[in-house]
Amino acid sequence: MQRSRLGLFGGTFDPPHLGHVAALVAALATERFDRILVTVAGDPYRKSAEHLVSPAAHRLAMAEAAFGHLAKVEVSRIEIDRVGPSYTIDTVRQLGPEAGSIDLIMGADLAPTLPGWHEAELLAELVSVGIVPRPGEKAEYPQGWNWYEIPMDPVDLSSSFIRLGTLEPNELGKFLPESVIPLYRATAR
Repeated sequence: MQRSRLGLFGGTFDPPHLGHVAALVAALATERFDRILVTVAGDPYRKSAEHLVSPAAHRLAMAEAAFGHLAKVEVSRIEIDRVGPSYTIDTVRQLGPEAGSIDLIMGADLAPTLPGWHEAELLAELVSVGIVPRPGEKAEYPQGWNWYEIPMDPVDLSSSFIRLGTLEPNELGKFLPESVIPLYRATAR
């Protein structure tokens, strides 16, 4: 049995936006992956401590609407079905037996936080990290991690910007995939 080259693109996806889509398209263009698993955090402990997070089922539905059309991309509920905080190391452990290699795909803004992740030293041994550029983010990546850059033009967009609620309804199409807009509007805070 041939083991696969797996990419993990995890997040809260509250809501998933066009920057997320661009990152996935860029990761696919590298041809490093047999498939990319989008893992929607069930309990995004880092985010839920900062602000109210939409229910996991709703974020999963938005992620499926945003990414379901992309070849080799699968939206997973693996972290939603697990009880407790969504730790990437637990997902890697669970998927490891079926994957020949696992790469985390993340924005340059998150890379410096890797040493503070749950069981970071073990995680650094088990994965490589594909870094997506972000506007204004200098390439400063933690020591001890096997990382590489995913080429793409940086996208200046975040879910928190969209959640601010200052956008007019007709502006959402500039930031969200069309398929996500009705779902987002249904529960926008």
